[in-house]
Amino acid sequence: MKKMLFVYGLLIFAFLIYVFQYMSEDNKQGDPAGMGLRGEISERYVMITFQSGLEYWKSVLKGFEDAADAMNVSIEYRGATNYDIHEQITVLEQAIAKKPAGIALSAMNSHALTAVINRAVDEGIPVVLFDAGAPNSKAYSLLATNNYNAGATAAKQMSELIGGQGEVAVITLPGQQNHIERTQGFTETMKKSYPDIEVVDTVDGKGRIEVSRQQTEELLGKHPNLAGIFITEATGGVGVGEVVKARMEAGKSRVQIISFDTNKGTLDMIQDGTITASIAQGTWNMGYWSLQYLFHLHHDLTTPAPSATDVVSPLPVLVDTGINVVNKQNVEQYYAK
Repeated sequence: MKKMLFVYGLLIFAFLIYVFQYMSEDNKQGDPAGMGLRGEISERYVMITFQSGLEYWKSVLKGFEDAADAMNVSIEYRGATNYDIHEQITVLEQAIAKKPAGIALSAMNSHALTAVINRAVDEGIPVVLFDAGAPNSKAYSLLATNNYNAGATAAKQMSELIGGQGEVAVITLPGQQNHIERTQGFTETMKKSYPDIEVVDTVDGKGRIEVSRQQTEELLGKHPNLAGIFITEATGGVGVGEVVKARMEAGKSRVQIISFDTNKGTLDMIQDGTITASIAQGTWNMGYWSLQYLFHLHHDLTTPAPSATDVVSPLPVLVDTGINVVNKQNVEQYYAK
């Protein structure tokens, strides 16, 4: 009896060993490294922006942090404190000198940053762009809003607000690729689809409240019949809102405002009716997938494939992170919880 129990025990032990080895091999087939998407805490990835204190970047950074937690790697957040291309170039050069595992960058000026981005890639540091791109650089991918379509969406919203006719203007950042595309989407859609609406002026708000406020006052002085303003970023949107709110309080006709993004100032003005709508971007997605892409590049986990543009790339060249229209009906959902 004891001998039989001993034999059964050996058989059970052998079976358990077999099952363990089988499961181990099965896992390795799905993950050649046998490690899963887990790095080392010594791996350091850097996110670089401009106007680094902007509320807008908080959601992007949260996505970057969440991806770092999931993959057990370290991150660092850097950025130009001002809207200053020379400062951002310096920050990027400093990051390259420290040889990080990868860099996620929002490019303030696509042309001015191309050479520095290319140097990083040539030195073996993968770079992906988010929010604002540099189309002629060697960066592997851009994760961003389809900004042309976002501008077209703003045009459709504006047409509905002003009854399909009238004069409108745009306040933007003319040197930044994503704002160029938003402006093009808006103006070209107006010309093609809403011929009774005229875009009478496009001006530079420099991404600042006081400059956008001044530009709004000048626009209303030059174009007294202005029915709407599309501003392609959130900070200046507050400046536009301040002028329009004072105008309404003085009993003058309302100017419809469509803004971009969802900082608290913009949301408050949507809630009180000063700003009619804003285009919200998929900012968390930008940060989360930027780090995922950098991790795959650093660990050589990608397989090059032709893209829709016939460019052979180890990653999708362009990823649309999506938009939503924020208005008075859904504004409460966008406040930070």
